[in-house]
Amino acid sequence: MGRIKVMSIFGTRPEAIKMAPLLLELSRRDEIESICCLTAQHREMLDGVMHLFDIKAQYDLNIMEPGQTLATITTKALNGLGAVLETAVPDLVLVHGDTTTTFAGALSAFYNRIPVGHVEAGLRSGDLYSPYPEELNRKLTSQIAALHFAPTARNADNLRREGITDGVFVTGNTVIDAMAYTVPRFSGTFGSEIDQIDWGRRKVVALTCHRRENYGEPMTQIFTAVKTLVERHSDVEVVYPVHLSPAVQGAARSILGGVDRIHLIHPLDTVQMHALLSRCHLVLTDSGGIQEEAPALGKPVLVLRRETERPEACDAGTVRLAGVSGPDILELAEELLTDQNAYQAMAQAVNPYGDGTASRRIADAILWHFGKQSEKPADFSPGSDR
Repeated sequence: MGRIKVMSIFGTRPEAIKMAPLLLELSRRDEIESICCLTAQHREMLDGVMHLFDIKAQYDLNIMEPGQTLATITTKALNGLGAVLETAVPDLVLVHGDTTTTFAGALSAFYNRIPVGHVEAGLRSGDLYSPYPEELNRKLTSQIAALHFAPTARNADNLRREGITDGVFVTGNTVIDAMAYTVPRFSGTFGSEIDQIDWGRRKVVALTCHRRENYGEPMTQIFTAVKTLVERHSDVEVVYPVHLSPAVQGAARSILGGVDRIHLIHPLDTVQMHALLSRCHLVLTDSGGIQEEAPALGKPVLVLRRETERPEACDAGTVRLAGVSGPDILELAEELLTDQNAYQAMAQAVNPYGDGTASRRIADAILWHFGKQSEKPADFSPGSDR
């Protein structure tokens, strides 16, 4: 065969951040014709990543609409992607992670008899409704995919336990590749009130909280714990880029609004977010990606969830599950703010998620699969040589 036509499909900012370094790597391979298709299920936060990495989409479905539901995202993505795939006829479709676009992209490729490669495959929480709908999206995508690019050996083991043994590669996580690109590009200003923080004297806590399963009482518990933490510790400031969801905005303003040393700011772009993680003292988050990003910068992470599909960080000691009980969150956060030994034990632990060459491994795996490369790429292992 001639050049391999690889179409990457994604639709949210987190997907774009993690797919961008892979798209750049694919574009450098003479044997590959790389095509990008956006569903844009999240429009505002996606475009900035595309601009940052100077990536152009050949197809853009622009499906986002006010008040969209999981059903409308799925049906609009399926309808739009069907037409795109019939036109482009790629040899391989790449999807990432666990979004609704991920599943719709994989299903649409299946309907068109096009093999699927799943980037960030094999993550499992064990609870079909947490995270919701992500756990189901990634499990269904695994049933469709022919190539499974698992970030860690444990992710690969998860797939094998489900009977998936062919086409599994352990690659590391592409977000580590992305951070090598983004962190050096920070201009030195966030363009908001947090530019006035004395980062050298303050213990800055970076907070993110947005998951659907945390809506309601869990979010109330989380925000109340954060408020109490600031009231008890005069050297602590909290920076919270508040998600655009009206439910999150309302809860955050109600409990945290107007509290001294708690900064509720607009969502940050990718470079600014990585800069915040690199400057802060401690991270509280219910995000998946930040559990991978912050440890790469030597920052302890408390996960504001009852479970995580990223247990490798817990085992390595870079992350601890804090749950969603206010007193538990407060106790763990205060320990890391006051116990230097406990803090250093987490800050200095080895990040298990990658060495910055995941994109190269994935590209090599694609070439090997299509017979363009003689040797199968070696699996990633923390601490191993590249």
